[in-house]
Amino acid sequence: MTPRTTGLLFALMAVSIFAVQDGISKHLGTAYPPIFITMIRFWAFAGFALFLTSRATGGLKQTVNAKRPVLQIIRGVLLVSQIVISVFAFSRVGLAQSHTIFAAAPLVVACLSVPILGEKVGWRRWTAIGVGFIGILMIINPLHASFDIKIVIPMISTTMFALYSVLTRLGSRADTSATAFFYTGVAGAAAITFIGPFYWTHITLGDWLWMIVLCITGITGHYLLIRAYSMLDAVAVQPIFYVQTVLVCLIGVFIFDEVMTLNMVAGSCIVIGAGGFTLWRESRLGRKQAQVDPPGSP
Repeated sequence: MTPRTTGLLFALMAVSIFAVQDGISKHLGTAYPPIFITMIRFWAFAGFALFLTSRATGGLKQTVNAKRPVLQIIRGVLLVSQIVISVFAFSRVGLAQSHTIFAAAPLVVACLSVPILGEKVGWRRWTAIGVGFIGILMIINPLHASFDIKIVIPMISTTMFALYSVLTRLGSRADTSATAFFYTGVAGAAAITFIGPFYWTHITLGDWLWMIVLCITGITGHYLLIRAYSMLDAVAVQPIFYVQTVLVCLIGVFIFDEVMTLNMVAGSCIVIGAGGFTLWRESRLGRKQAQVDPPGSP
């Protein structure tokens, strides 16, 4: 297989594992506090980050030496908070409905990249953002008589993840991906450890096994994703996350007996289409910029 094919395979395996992880998170989140579940998960994540750092070129000392440490810490705290809210959304709103809204993350990233990164968004991407917003309205169906305010939870999670993604781009201008990964795991684990122990709950033996599987899938998924990013550009990997949306919706429907209404299906298709177009435009503009400013140019 070519490196590109191998990278795509790694990315597909990663998002498939993440879909299973979301199903496990819903199962545990309905019985135990999301903060507690996320704390255990991030302890495993931090251990994995320390392991990779110890094996990296330059070791722990070089990796920890971030040029923008405050930004990297904020990223870690933001991600762990976003995951807590996501687990809460899975258990209270549902996997299918939450992930159809999560699909709008690339659109929110495009919006936030203007004030934070100073990027320019042309009329085509603004149009895609507007169309994606219409898709979100179709999913949440605010005019329905039984509109549930809990739908705001996955919307908050989507915005937080988009902000995390934009800050990751900002941090990549100064620090390496290894440094960013280290701070994501360790800073996130440190932050939630201040709060998580207050939510410590007795877990049955069977659910401890699920918790272990949750940690293993998280480590495995992140490792495969790292391998994918080492072989592919981010713009090639990002659309594959829409496969996760489809898989999670299937898990929600067939395992947790959730219902995918017609407006949810239509709205998610619109959001995925708008997000895919946004990613395609970013890729195209990135290639044009690389031609204008080739590597090594002043």
